[in-house]
Amino acid sequence: MPRLLTVLLNYRTPDMTIRAAEAAMRALDGLDAELVIVDNASGDGSFETLKARAQGWPGVRVIQSGRNGGFGAGNNVGIRAGLSDGSKPDFVYLLNSDAFPAPDAIRCLVNHLETNPKAGFAGSFIHGEDGDPHITAFRFPSVWSELEGSARFGPISRVLKNRIVPLPLPETTRRVDWLAGASMMMRQEVLDEIGLFDETFFLYFEETDLCLRAARAGYETHYVVDSKVAHIGSVSTGMKTWDRIPGYWLDSRWHYFSKNHGRGAAVLATLLHMLGGSLWRVRMLLQRKPPADPPHFLRDLILHDLGALIRPLPDRAGNAPGTEARVE
Repeated sequence: MPRLLTVLLNYRTPDMTIRAAEAAMRALDGLDAELVIVDNASGDGSFETLKARAQGWPGVRVIQSGRNGGFGAGNNVGIRAGLSDGSKPDFVYLLNSDAFPAPDAIRCLVNHLETNPKAGFAGSFIHGEDGDPHITAFRFPSVWSELEGSARFGPISRVLKNRIVPLPLPETTRRVDWLAGASMMMRQEVLDEIGLFDETFFLYFEETDLCLRAARAGYETHYVVDSKVAHIGSVSTGMKTWDRIPGYWLDSRWHYFSKNHGRGAAVLATLLHMLGGSLWRVRMLLQRKPPADPPHFLRDLILHDLGALIRPLPDRAGNAPGTEARVE
């Protein structure tokens, strides 16, 4: 039986994290598994609350990250912690603090990786607590997907149908480009080969980058429909209540394109996004369509990326020089 390490990252949601941990422990029953809860420098008493609650939970540790370096950095802390005996697991399973696996969800991912050696990563079917499916399977972003996504125009989408980032909801288990990291299992040997999360990404695009690196190394990412996980979403990030696009999202987008495709491609992606976004705004005026982006999004994107061409790249902790990264 493969050895499994589950990593559960907390940022100021201790009660939700406890609920996720309890669901994970039920799903880990019968597996050779341990659970490590990482408090991502919450500074609100989360660590103490989680430490006290985990007393008596077999195979569960609660550790501190030491700093809030974002999603990837926090999960890296848990992955590097390894198993309690100091060894590495065969598989690493990442679970969001607001995600709750069904009793067989984790075992389904283990079984899938055991029987599909080409798969380096495997992720779950994610649904809301009301049962509605979430779109969590995607194509890799490209310069053309920037045009398609920002224009929101049927004729453009039909021409670029193979560049649309969100995939239609898979009805069967299949290969995809990348998956949302709310419930994702990874082979440790793949991580040993390609490295862990790039910590320059504070939040967003880090799973995309990791799956792209795996694909370039010859490993597949699979969406496993039988592994079902309920997910609330955006509890730690506050994404649902954004009234302005955060700088760290813009940083992550720029870093993804410039790192993986070059600065020229990053500039082209922004230009095509500007073109599509301008077309959308004309249609908003003429057809009285409601806004689809946060206020000032296109202006913020343009100003950010102009600055990114001349300023130093963020450091490996995900911070721009002279700033401290944090989740609002």
